[in-house]
Amino acid sequence: MPGGFSICLLYRFGEYTAEDVTRFVELGKLTPEQYEGITCEKYDASVVEQQETVQ
Repeated sequence: MPGGFSICLLYRFGEYTAEDVTRFVELGKLTPEQYEGITCEKYDASVVEQQETVQ
């Protein structure tokens, strides 16, 4: 599994979406702060919890 730097690069090149980066936070490979630094979006754990409930 890629590390934070690789995830950041792949996100910037369009190979990963914000949803992909969210999954790395869920898996413990990134922190919510790293998510925010990579995507420039606020990490919202409640959105992740809602998505898991729907599935």
